[in-house]
Amino acid sequence: MTKHFIDINCDVGEGIGNEEALFPLISSCNIACGGHAGSKESMVFCLKLAKKFNVKVGAHPSYPDRENFGRVSMTLSEDELILSIKQQMHLFVSLCSQMDIELHHIKPHGALYNDIAKDEHLAKTFLTGIEEFKKGAVLYVPYGSVIQRLALEYGFKVLVEAFADRNYNTDLSLVSRKESNALITDGKEVLAHLLRMYYEKEVKTVSGDNISIIANTYCIHGDTPSVLKILAYLSDELPHHNLLIKS
Repeated sequence: MTKHFIDINCDVGEGIGNEEALFPLISSCNIACGGHAGSKESMVFCLKLAKKFNVKVGAHPSYPDRENFGRVSMTLSEDELILSIKQQMHLFVSLCSQMDIELHHIKPHGALYNDIAKDEHLAKTFLTGIEEFKKGAVLYVPYGSVIQRLALEYGFKVLVEAFADRNYNTDLSLVSRKESNALITDGKEVLAHLLRMYYEKEVKTVSGDNISIIANTYCIHGDTPSVLKILAYLSDELPHHNLLIKS
């Protein structure tokens, strides 16, 4: 039976320090570019690994909030948010250019990602901040979100993302990290979660409902405690389900 390639993306450059072990096991990465975490040095380090292991490179801009790791919503003016996003993107893209690496995608981080999924005004503001990159880069967006609809309306290319290591609510929002069941940390459970989304086009929510979802890329968070065990397990098991992470 023909095997298909599945895109597994991972948030990196966030100070965890596990990137050298992560990169051989993933196919695309989202590199923190200074908003919630990351420095010029960490970006260069991750870009070198991406080049070495043939991993697609993505920018991972955030609210400018290192204190809360970008996981708390912020009230910023349009100009403040646009300026922050542009500063993060320009630094990252300049490093990509210096290293002759193509920017493949943009994936907003944390609270910003969640907020633009449902807030139309904020989503438009974010798209303004990344508008100059829309011809070359793809935007990773959650399924059925406000940002997905607006990005397509404004001529952005999108890939829909789902989370293989996170539980979902019935409205397809992620279970809050404040809850004990927010994360899925067991490799077998992550595999089952991912396969259901990939083959059945649905996700089983924490309330037990099966909700439709369609995704092109699947995230495993780089700071999930068991991320290396999860990725190693997926690398071993996915081929038995006719799926490959890397070409």
